Amino acid sequence: MSDESEHISGINYELLVDDSMRNVLRGALTIAEHVGLPGESHFFITFRTDFAGVEVNQSLIKDGENELTIVIQHQFWDLKVEDTFFQVTLSFSGKPETLIVPFASVTQFSDPSVGFGLQFGALDDSDSEIAGAIQALEHSDEPERDPNETAEIVSLDSFRNRTTEE
Repeated sequence: MSDESEHISGINYELLVDDSMRNVLRGALTIAEHVGLPGESHFFITFRTDFAGVEVNQSLIKDGENELTIVIQHQFWDLKVEDTFFQVTLSFSGKPETLIVPFASVTQFSDPSVGFGLQFGALDDSDSEIAGAIQALEHSDEPERDPNETAEIVSLDSFRNRTTEE
């Protein structure tokens, strides 16, 4: 048993489910990043502005509120999706503002064009550390790949010949 497992009193299944649902958000944003928004799709994303790693101009946050809802629809630029956050430039009163939003800070996501929505549980600092550890585990098995490296193609016939000869 590792030292880390001694600090966890039980498996937080709600956190695991929320992380899986955040993968839906990550996937939808990745599609928008690479091919744009299909059809009438548009996203409403609500996130905690006081969450570690959030970067947003403070003038966009109303006094006493710790959540902000953004709309990704017609006027968005430079959408970049990473493993743990997304970055996007939006227009607020005609002025472009770049936001950085960790996925763990998102509390709601919806695409009203298809009637789809997700609501995530609120995370505290310890939950965000666990969520980060989950993300690290999900990507730790992926080998680093050289983008110039090509894959070796093996025909099924060569495999069959080898197994019948042995």
